[in-house]
Amino acid sequence: MEPIVEQIRGNLAEKNRAREIGLAACRDVIRLSANSIRAVHRSDFSAAREMTGRAGGLLAEAASALDSHKDIFHAGFVHDAQKEYAEACLTLALVAGEGLPAPEDLGVEHQAYLNGLGEAVGELRRHLLDRLREGDIERCESCLGAMDEIYGALITFDYPEALTAGLRRTTDATRGILERTRGDLTVATVQKRLEDRIRDLG
Repeated sequence: MEPIVEQIRGNLAEKNRAREIGLAACRDVIRLSANSIRAVHRSDFSAAREMTGRAGGLLAEAASALDSHKDIFHAGFVHDAQKEYAEACLTLALVAGEGLPAPEDLGVEHQAYLNGLGEAVGELRRHLLDRLREGDIERCESCLGAMDEIYGALITFDYPEALTAGLRRTTDATRGILERTRGDLTVATVQKRLEDRIRDLG
């Protein structure tokens, strides 16, 4: 029995080492992704790109460490890190006016990409409100159009939750954000028109 037990012990020890490497890398990915999004909102796109670049490298390290341990890879923490990384990269692309990277470009699973795309809508709302305070209605309408397009894409994925990793909840949240943002922009647009008319009359 002892050889069998020792073999199992060795296997679990190896799994644990791989898990610790992957977990540490994924924590750093989440931190860098959050900081990248903050840089985007400061319009510091260079810093945002640097941080997403580092995060992408760490994700690759995690994937390599867990390559022989798919059970741990799919335990959930890698998905969460991929989702946050995708959100950061997509937020950067959307705000900077660049083309959206594909899941393959980012090295993330499709489910993580879609959930990250949905969460990027919340960051677009924040960007839109910042532009709204500056009176840039045209930019706001462009952001709202992008948010609408993302929501329109997400609702087409009518698959079981087990396949989409909670996408339905993300999509529902996206709809709420979109509706609130549309209302905010409508009120601001009407108010601006009234102010312009009053100014013209004066």
